[in-house]
Amino acid sequence: MDIQQILQTLPHRYPFVMVDRVLEIEPGKRIVALKNVTINEPYFVGHFPGIPVMPGVMIIEALAQSAAILTYRTLNLTQGDGTLFYFAGIDGARFKRPVTPGDQLRLEVEMLRVMRGVGKFKTRALVEGVMVAEAELMCAYRKSDEKR
Repeated sequence: MDIQQILQTLPHRYPFVMVDRVLEIEPGKRIVALKNVTINEPYFVGHFPGIPVMPGVMIIEALAQSAAILTYRTLNLTQGDGTLFYFAGIDGARFKRPVTPGDQLRLEVEMLRVMRGVGKFKTRALVEGVMVAEAELMCAYRKSDEKR
């Protein structure tokens, strides 16, 4: 999926779209996506001046958006039908090394289960084949009252 297809799938918009490309997707199983980390990201202004480091919560958000794309595809949902995803839990989050401008995050998400409006995912982020973060995420999906 290219960025246009991602924007048709996710409700997020600049500056909060954290997925630039989807390399692989197997509905009901897994997704591999990319996030290009650039110095233009708004959080680098303050995190940290002179030593830019991508906040761990933004890495987790990129993984969650990848999980949302996988779920949208698995359940044949669309952002146009008002379905939104919310964090329901983050377990075992670990950060192994800093992510800096110029890095390309490879976002790998495995769908563990989806039932009763909640999905559970095993996730990890890598830079040049080295794991930089991992977590188990739970995301709830609900219909929003507001249509897009």
